[in-house]
Amino acid sequence: MSLEIKYAEFIGSFPTLNQCPKPQFPEYAFIGRSNVGKSSLINMLTDKKGLAKVSNTPGKTQTINYFQINGKWNLVDLPGYGYAKISKTKRAAWEKMIANFLQNRSNLICAFVLLDAYIPPTKIDMEFINWLGEMHIPFVIVYTKVDRIRGGEEGRNKNIKAIQDEILKTWNDLPQQFITSSNDKTGQEEILNFIEGLNEQF
Repeated sequence: MSLEIKYAEFIGSFPTLNQCPKPQFPEYAFIGRSNVGKSSLINMLTDKKGLAKVSNTPGKTQTINYFQINGKWNLVDLPGYGYAKISKTKRAAWEKMIANFLQNRSNLICAFVLLDAYIPPTKIDMEFINWLGEMHIPFVIVYTKVDRIRGGEEGRNKNIKAIQDEILKTWNDLPQQFITSSNDKTGQEEILNFIEGLNEQF
């Protein structure tokens, strides 16, 4: 029996760590390359269409967005990294905000790093994963859009293995991983059970 989402509400958008809500609940941050399907995944996990705004424009999320779940924990939607069309100055400030949050948010339990299972591993994804390791920030990997991969389970496994092999070039072991599809709710139960288990330890 998976964690049931009875209540999911958007709390607000915050431009800096200092402006974020008081750190009283366990928090889980979701982050990935721009256009990785983050908003769709959040809506799928919470069973609430439109909770996170879905956009075809990469880089639409530019603030730290908070959602309170069941009045017991927070889901944090962080800006995506990658090819968003913004100035270098804006990008630098953006990256500093993300790094500051991930390194200094006292009640952050885990970061969920979203990787598009539909495309080959990217340099920016690997750099971000390695940075999390260097900073000792707990994280897991979430493969998105697995329903788009041709060739059924064999095709899916081939794509994911390519990403795993790239990670293992700099890691001794793979972090915990989840395979998801926002279209058919693949991975919903597994991720929510994982979060529930961590909530019990908070």
